Amino acid sequence: MTGDPHISLLIVDDHPVVRDGLRGMFESAPGFTVLGEASNGVEALEKATVLDPDVILMDLRMPGGGGVDAIAALARRGARAKVLVLTTYDTDSDTLPAIEAGATGYLLKDAPRDELFTAVRAAAEGRTVLSPAVASRLVSAVRTPRAPGNEPLSAREREVLALVARGTSNREIARELFISEATVKTHLTHLYAKLGVKDRAAAVATAYDRGILG
Repeated sequence: MTGDPHISLLIVDDHPVVRDGLRGMFESAPGFTVLGEASNGVEALEKATVLDPDVILMDLRMPGGGGVDAIAALARRGARAKVLVLTTYDTDSDTLPAIEAGATGYLLKDAPRDELFTAVRAAAEGRTVLSPAVASRLVSAVRTPRAPGNEPLSAREREVLALVARGTSNREIARELFISEATVKTHLTHLYAKLGVKDRAAAVATAYDRGILG
């Protein structure tokens, strides 16, 4: 491309070293400006509202607020920013919910520097960018119908399930994940349906049996 437009970024990751590395990478390249950083999804929403970046580089699994919930919230708010997921996870239970929530693209953290730059430029233009591994998973997921009770849990649903397995109450789960009790109940309803069970005990037992918890 010639005459690259100037693209502003918000970097969201719970690891300071990763944020520092990404900031240094983009600030050393022409055409990019890093407006700020956030360590979780909740903070990302606050920063996105104030900074109004062109592109948000979003990790998925973060204590204090995951990426999928933040992506969905940004979509509900009609945020202008495009979200490019940048994570180490490429499982169906991570990729599908992120794309469904409204992510423009999905890359893995082992992507080469130039590929990342190209992906950010594409995301800023509203074009979908998927790493080859993620693209093949999505194609496979579309082509392979899922049996009832055998759908993958989202990252947030697995977080809720792990806390249920520890005997945590809905109120305590809500407090730990910074969500409402109503949202906890919604996640439980969804994961019960996906696991083909009707209560907490059966959900935990089934999850251990399938290796979701271990």
